[in-house]
Amino acid sequence: MSNQKQGISNGPELGQRARRELGSLQSILLVTALSAVGIAHAQTATAPAPAADDSLTWHGITLYGTVDVGLQYESHGAPFSDYYTPASTNIVQRDSRESIFGATGSNFSQSKFGLRGLEPIAGDWSGMFAVETWFNPQAGELSNSLKSLIANNGLTPGEQTTNNDGASAGQVFQIAYVGVSSKTFGTLTFGRQQMLVADGINALDPNLAAPAFSLLGASGTYAGAGSTEDKRMDSTVKYRISFADTVHVAALYKFNNSNGGAGGTAVQANIGFQYAGLAVDGYYSQINNAVSLTSLSAAQIAELPNLGFSESNSLSATISDNTAYAVMAAYKIAPVPVKLYAGYEHIQYANPATDVAAGATGLGGYTLAFVNNAAYLNEKTLDVYWGGVRYTVVPKLDIVASYYGYRQNAYGTGSESGCSTNAHSVCSGSFEAYSLDADYRFTRRFDVYAGFMYSSVSDGLASGYLYFTTNINPTIGARYMF
Repeated sequence: MSNQKQGISNGPELGQRARRELGSLQSILLVTALSAVGIAHAQTATAPAPAADDSLTWHGITLYGTVDVGLQYESHGAPFSDYYTPASTNIVQRDSRESIFGATGSNFSQSKFGLRGLEPIAGDWSGMFAVETWFNPQAGELSNSLKSLIANNGLTPGEQTTNNDGASAGQVFQIAYVGVSSKTFGTLTFGRQQMLVADGINALDPNLAAPAFSLLGASGTYAGAGSTEDKRMDSTVKYRISFADTVHVAALYKFNNSNGGAGGTAVQANIGFQYAGLAVDGYYSQINNAVSLTSLSAAQIAELPNLGFSESNSLSATISDNTAYAVMAAYKIAPVPVKLYAGYEHIQYANPATDVAAGATGLGGYTLAFVNNAAYLNEKTLDVYWGGVRYTVVPKLDIVASYYGYRQNAYGTGSESGCSTNAHSVCSGSFEAYSLDADYRFTRRFDVYAGFMYSSVSDGLASGYLYFTTNINPTIGARYMF
């Protein structure tokens, strides 16, 4: 959504310091952006034009990919992970305790290799498929967010490296589907696929879900409609159709691969339109038995031998039935090279109608050794909102400024009912993030980027943050796409 020993900060005490850091970073980024403008004018005349068709396609099958690597400084973070998809969390977390500098991958978009195919069948019908492997280029590892949790089992926040839940669990293929497509009747695909809400955020977030510069990219909770594991799901059927290139609708269903019952199923729907530079999309999502995972505590580790589970494969799970609604929009102001973005998502968490038993096997084969099916005696809600502007300074240079935030209700019971402090995680609270970044495209396939995101957390959402409640992550990097 997925600690320095010198002292404790509760946020307000860091206000002046954070503002000074933010001001300095804004100045640095402005210089970087202006320098990039000069580079753009210098390179435009000499950069070779791409070939009309330089894709790696053979007999209708195309090899494609992205390699994205950079350098990042976090004012308040934890040592970077070889397994967690972007290496750093990019936003403030409970284990944010010290300044960190190092190499990070997938800052601007996910590093991956893939194959896709399109084969004409009859009329305007074609058969199609796609498979994608995700990896962490700075470490040479397959993306495996759940392994980042395993690596921190039994550790306190002051001892942990970067870790978070996610939809990547070391699978060979993060995306794998096959289907049929028709310009008249739409596209129908089956397999492990990206969910519809994630499709929308990838297109209608001002930063296009870039992990280093977007809250929606740094945490998969929102693209996953409540759980970061649900950005991509196994055993799904997905249908999309467009009418006159103006109105489009889509639907997705996840099978639970068992007889009867709604446990483990999911339904999403989308309707949207684009006209005269305006694009608007609405989404509905219902996910049953959504799983949110965390590392095991030292006390839980001590119980594992009696339960017969292994520390190297066990995690703690919270189960919920999640309902979400979202509306997202973008507007391109012609002829000015400016595009505006805005969005809102409402997520509700309820106790599952069907419990999940301890010892169940979760994503990637990891064991859910400890399971909480009763975390939400009162429904928890998140209201997520964002807005931003993308300005094309010259044809090869974009500058993006964005704001992100979300609020949590107070959903506790008894003495914790209605609270609004950081005393308990069930108290109401808020999270905010601001980002500014620039992207310069030397060619269609190679670009460089620079920017930062400032994040802060308060009240109930800051419960358990023992060290810092703010973070700034200035980042530079390069990306090659083919």
